[in-house]
Amino acid sequence: MFEGHDPYLVALSVAIASLGGYTGFALAARIRNTPGVSNRVLLAGAAAFLAVGIWTMHFVGMLAAPLPPDTVYLVLPTIISFLICALVVGISLFFVSIGEPSLKRVASSAVLLGVGIASMHYVGIHGLAGHFGIVHDRTMVLLSVVVAIVTAYGGLRAFLAQQEGIRLIVSSVAFGIAVSGMHYTAMLGMHFEPLTGAAHHHAGGGLAASQQILSIVVAVLCFVIAAGFLLSLVPDQRRQTSNSVAAEPAASPVAAAAIELIAAPAAAPRPVAPLGGLGQPRAPVPRLPVESADGTHFIETANVRSVRADAHYTRVHDGTRERMCPWSISEAEAQLDPSLFLRVHRSHIVAIPHVALVRREGDGAVLELDGPSPHRVPVSRAKIAEVKARLGLANRRQA
Repeated sequence: MFEGHDPYLVALSVAIASLGGYTGFALAARIRNTPGVSNRVLLAGAAAFLAVGIWTMHFVGMLAAPLPPDTVYLVLPTIISFLICALVVGISLFFVSIGEPSLKRVASSAVLLGVGIASMHYVGIHGLAGHFGIVHDRTMVLLSVVVAIVTAYGGLRAFLAQQEGIRLIVSSVAFGIAVSGMHYTAMLGMHFEPLTGAAHHHAGGGLAASQQILSIVVAVLCFVIAAGFLLSLVPDQRRQTSNSVAAEPAASPVAAAAIELIAAPAAAPRPVAPLGGLGQPRAPVPRLPVESADGTHFIETANVRSVRADAHYTRVHDGTRERMCPWSISEAEAQLDPSLFLRVHRSHIVAIPHVALVRREGDGAVLELDGPSPHRVPVSRAKIAEVKARLGLANRRQA
């Protein structure tokens, strides 16, 4: 069964799954720990792109397989397979995007995602109709589910470690391997058996589509995934404008108006290092820029509790609410005072003086920051010792 696959379509199926994974994870990176209606839309969009990537990969793989020439696809099982996929992916993303990404939460999401991918596959296989029967090797069925769960766990872990840059690419590739690895492992254990005319009952039992119609549907979905991937790579013009405003406050009317609203003495100009930052270190900034509907405002760093990565931007929490900052997490780390702020996670920076509670959770830790609306920030395992030293807990035994 597996030997007759078209290698070009196999490669295309893996690429489609990876592109769908990148687009979906890029949307999911914007919703973690941020409530609101807009984030529900992002969650739905992320689940939709991931589900379309999984479903399209499956049927590109089916077009690559050496199926009997009279094969048709029953419409009802095919639609059900997509609904299963969308539902399971949405629930998995919800689990890892809301709350702290503990080991139990990520493992549960990976199991749900892997089982959902396998369920989508076998329901879709059930939609094949023709003068044949389908037999599955039970060992290969189990192995395909294990492959899906293990690689889905690796993809989610890579995504949660850092939701941008190379880690996002790694998580997308792992997602593509999870989907395609499960599919082709299952196909390796799948066999056709000819049926007599009396036993043939599938094709006339419901609405069916030919392989040509399926090819058109798959081609359209491939275009949608490719378009979504390309759009996710387009730079945001608003961010470029915001960076220009932050870099040249004296020449920008918006920045000048915002500074006039702040009842504080003007800060001394920061020393600019030569060669794009090499040589002289830059002085910490007294304020952080944040975006609002009427322009760019600034908040005092003394009021900042935490900074969280949000795709190519960051979210600054002032103890009451989060507001968008045009800086990246790396730029924010470079601009803030290292004696007051510490990067405790790839995606989080905290103000050490505002830490009100610390506790172990899973293989990492959690900090609670004070303020009218206290919030919690995860600490990676590699940063626990440094956090304890900064909090004066270095000599205490771990709980």
